[in-house]
Amino acid sequence: MRKVIVSILLACSLLITAAAPAFALDEGSISAPSAILMEARTGKILFEKNAHENRPCASITKVMTLLLVFEAMDSGRLSLDDTITSSAHAASMGGSDIWLEEGESMTADDMIKATVVASANDAAVALAEHISGSEDAFVEQMNARAKELGMDETTFKNCNGLDEEGHLTSAYDVALMSRELMKHEKIYDYTSIWLDYLRNGETQIVNTNKLLKTYKGITGLKTGTTDDAGCCMAASAQRDGMTLLSVVLGCDTGKQRFADSAALLDYGFANYAVKELKAPEDLPDTLSVNGGMESSVGISCDIQGSIVTEKASADEAQCEVDLPEAADAPVEEGEVVGKITYTFGDEKQTYEILAENAVEPTSFGRIFAYLFNSITAL
Repeated sequence: MRKVIVSILLACSLLITAAAPAFALDEGSISAPSAILMEARTGKILFEKNAHENRPCASITKVMTLLLVFEAMDSGRLSLDDTITSSAHAASMGGSDIWLEEGESMTADDMIKATVVASANDAAVALAEHISGSEDAFVEQMNARAKELGMDETTFKNCNGLDEEGHLTSAYDVALMSRELMKHEKIYDYTSIWLDYLRNGETQIVNTNKLLKTYKGITGLKTGTTDDAGCCMAASAQRDGMTLLSVVLGCDTGKQRFADSAALLDYGFANYAVKELKAPEDLPDTLSVNGGMESSVGISCDIQGSIVTEKASADEAQCEVDLPEAADAPVEEGEVVGKITYTFGDEKQTYEILAENAVEPTSFGRIFAYLFNSITAL
């Protein structure tokens, strides 16, 4: 069957316009020994420095803890109104905490708030125990989820990020789990809090993310500091419809951590833009069918995607439609009858063109039944 290949330059919707003068960024510009910058929606990496190096990540570990917490809420296993009671183990955590006492209870909402805003190690353990029965069981789930996300450079030993031998990850893996957590938009209700109170106003908590006060478009996400890990951060920000995610591990000081994060985000916003993909305007609504009880079948292509482009580029994204002149019966509902491929540089995204309904092949019995029904209907 001869196929018609239609190439369309989407000059109107995907033309990359010249941007204000952009600035360069090299590994020497970032003090962190390990870093990465990713466009969150597509997962495209815009910058990396030793991104696959195994390192401790301190309280950024809590990104995975929070991901499992939000997935537990999605599945109905946890509600924000649930009462969570601290065990002796949870209350024994050191480092940053909210000084939970054994037997003390708070709502899940307050425990999440403490975990996100104050980076409370005790609250994180209390959440883990409530969901899985014990921290060890919860950590098993953390590692299993990490494998599902392709975090091959990660091994969790606890749920809060306190230094422990073998508790390691990488900047790339942190970006993967942070991107997954960011799909739960409810997280921003917590990461955007600068100052709040627990215990009916008795305990004040202040966000450890100082970029909330200084960086335009910042939305989160998590800081972490220990002796082994140094100062770490996963930072998210949104401007002009683009969401960026930066990760820095192993900074010497908190000031360097925030400066590196801001520099990475600045680089991304200055140099890149997101262009939404659109179906070609002349894509037909139907496709001819050979040897079918109907002469054509409805077709559609659900395009929900985007391409990350360099602002300074004058290139255009190319759209190629691969669709036959006709399909042969039988045609099944949902059958792939063609595809649309978008190309920009070495990046490609392909979407399937599907049949909207079934078309049966012609046969003597079907034709006879059709004629009989037509006559009896008169």
